[in-house]
Amino acid sequence: MMSDDIKAKALDIEKLVEYQDDTVVSREVIKKELGTVTFFAFDQGQGLSEHSAPFDAMVQIIDGEAEITISGVKNTVKKGEIIIMPANEPHALQAVNSPYKMILTMIKSN
Repeated sequence: MMSDDIKAKALDIEKLVEYQDDTVVSREVIKKELGTVTFFAFDQGQGLSEHSAPFDAMVQIIDGEAEITISGVKNTVKKGEIIIMPANEPHALQAVNSPYKMILTMIKSN
């Protein structure tokens, strides 16, 4: 499944999701059995609490900076940077110093 309004055309990735006050916005653009691609916008102070997933995941920051904790280790990831979150490892994401936007690509592990 792919969102019908984004097929086969170039798009500005920073505009696929917009910030909203005091919330996290997400937009899934590809959903397949083996993985997904989702765009997120986190307002400052917002985040996702610690959890794990059966997918290897890559986070690419496209605006701002995120605090991403993986297995208890805090990482600051800034615009233009990526971080890999291994499958089944606990992780959390937080907009500490600024709002941020990211692309989350998840690939199912065998």
